[in-house]
Amino acid sequence: MLSFGHSVAQLFTRPVRLVRSFTPETLRADFLAGLTVGLVLLPQSLAFALLGGLPPITGLYTALTATIVGALWGSSSHLNSGPTNTAAIITLSVLAPVVRIDSPEFVTAASLVAVMAGIIRVIMGIARLGILVNFVSDAVSVGFTAGAGILILSNQIGPLLRIDLPPGADPITTVTETARHLDAIHWPSLAVGVATIGIILFSPRITRKIPSVLISIVIVSPIVWFLNLKAQGVRVMGPVPPGFPPLAQLPIFDLDLISHLLNGALALAIIGSVEAVAIARAIAGYTGERIDSNQEFVGQGLANIASGIFSGMPCSSSFNRSALAYQSGGQTALTGVVSGITVFLATTVLGPLLAEVPRAALAGALAVTAWSMVDRRNMARIWRGSRSEAAIMIITLVLTLTLPLQFAILTGVLMSLGYYLLRTATPRIEAVVPDTAFRHWDPAHGRPTCPQLLVVDLQGDLYFGAASHVEEALLRLLDQHRTVRYLLLRMHSVNHCDVSGIRALETIRRTLRVRGGDLYFVRVRAGVMYRMQISGFYEQLGPERFLDEDTAIEFLFHRVLDPAVCIYECDRRVFRECQALPKQTLPGHLTIPLLDGKLPAQINARALWEALHSPQPPAVIDVREPREFQRGHIPGARNIPLSRLLSERDTVPAGPVVLVCRSGRRSLRAAALLVERTPPPQVLEGGMLAWEAANLLEAVEQA
Repeated sequence: MLSFGHSVAQLFTRPVRLVRSFTPETLRADFLAGLTVGLVLLPQSLAFALLGGLPPITGLYTALTATIVGALWGSSSHLNSGPTNTAAIITLSVLAPVVRIDSPEFVTAASLVAVMAGIIRVIMGIARLGILVNFVSDAVSVGFTAGAGILILSNQIGPLLRIDLPPGADPITTVTETARHLDAIHWPSLAVGVATIGIILFSPRITRKIPSVLISIVIVSPIVWFLNLKAQGVRVMGPVPPGFPPLAQLPIFDLDLISHLLNGALALAIIGSVEAVAIARAIAGYTGERIDSNQEFVGQGLANIASGIFSGMPCSSSFNRSALAYQSGGQTALTGVVSGITVFLATTVLGPLLAEVPRAALAGALAVTAWSMVDRRNMARIWRGSRSEAAIMIITLVLTLTLPLQFAILTGVLMSLGYYLLRTATPRIEAVVPDTAFRHWDPAHGRPTCPQLLVVDLQGDLYFGAASHVEEALLRLLDQHRTVRYLLLRMHSVNHCDVSGIRALETIRRTLRVRGGDLYFVRVRAGVMYRMQISGFYEQLGPERFLDEDTAIEFLFHRVLDPAVCIYECDRRVFRECQALPKQTLPGHLTIPLLDGKLPAQINARALWEALHSPQPPAVIDVREPREFQRGHIPGARNIPLSRLLSERDTVPAGPVVLVCRSGRRSLRAAALLVERTPPPQVLEGGMLAWEAANLLEAVEQA
């Protein structure tokens, strides 16, 4: 509890730590950068207020309060808060169905929804929900931003042409209504807008030190005044009240209005938070600064609350202003504070001049900004990538154009979450085989696999949502490989496993045990291993089922797999260990039987040694291939390969017989051939490996 209280206190005392970081060197750099950003923020705040259906002064109030508060309580040194095109278009979409545009109640409702969105963000920051921004995919962000850009562009047609269109109309309605009123186009206003667009697009070729939007406003406004275009019908901003922002009379007890605005406030909080953190991280990629998403939530939340209290509108963070703060040499968050103060001073001093700014010029500036929001490069990248993400992007874009924006955003977020859940609930289960150099594992994709052992990659967590999918996928693989008795699971991509996952693995093991095989693991992570241990699954399997990846195939090949299958029944060489293995074809259509029922008697190496030195020693029949036999065998043993034993059983001498092979597995198959003998044959337990381990004498034959 104390640690939680301390962490909350840290979130709200950010300005104290910030002030301590100021130095004389940073103050000068921050002042110059803040002045530059403020000159861009000034015309943008006017334009974005108009975009939201609000008086221009509302944007100026927001620029002053939100920019300063967001800078002081945010975690980024360059993130610039204030009016943005996205926040403005969402605000218009949220308020238009509830409150009449151009009414005093509309302005008050905008301030109220700003406070509501701010409170939601602050709560999210305190609750450490900054990680939630990771669940809004790029597909949703790109699709929504492109849709918002198209909406903003369509909303500027009316001011550019000075045609009265239905407020908040969708793009199709805007285009059709414009086509019906082409005779009402106001050509001077259109000329002002086109001139503004041309200057914005052309000015960066001359200089990039001065913002192009500012250049266009400074050039176009005097021309409009000099030519007296206002008298010809070109609309201008009108009087800008000087002074500090007044306190808003918020209808905090109007529960009906609050309930209607709640969804919109949530949408503003979500998309604004995602936007702010994404911009902060993008700038931090150049500076190396560490971004605390929870601190940023609190900073953006307090910025919205301050904006709403002081008669402003919902706000977020601007990428172009933030990038400008970095490019202009800003060092600390003081850059944002200076930019807000710059707007306030400019409003106070330049109020009469701002009143003469043509609305068509601001519409032209917004049109350029809107077009830049359609990120064609990222859209193409997503389109060429995952089909699922491409579908989410297109659906989000279409919903943005057809639904109220708050519902489009929430639907996009839900699609992102659904896609994430679908991906985690359906991890890839893929059979793999060694590459040609036997250094790495490649997807099988139709390549030959071992008839006894299947190696499978589990590429996802084994939690309750994925357990059923994993179980069914593994069972399907086993159905496709009917002869497989052993399964080796590569677990390096499994970071979490719960009880449901353990149960799925138990089901797979039971299936393999019915086939006479078992389940093995490599690269099990510590957390997953701990879950297996406390659930009893590890004890049920035994430590010998958890193998080292470098030696797993070698161990299984020499200790577990049936060499009779490898030599006589398999024509593939899948693993490195298979390459030197002698391959023999069984005569005719003969097959080597499996033991059915009771296993034959086994004799250990030391007991066999003593029996061989007794008065009546047993006959030792080595069922390995001649090449193996020549490398080393029990003295006095006779070599009858298992394949020959199928057709030459009568060559086995009468009396006690001990069957020998490398590890004992081929001997068991040979015993199945001689099960009717009296006395029944014995099998050397552990085969020649056990004989060698006991340091007993071997005979070696020259090739």
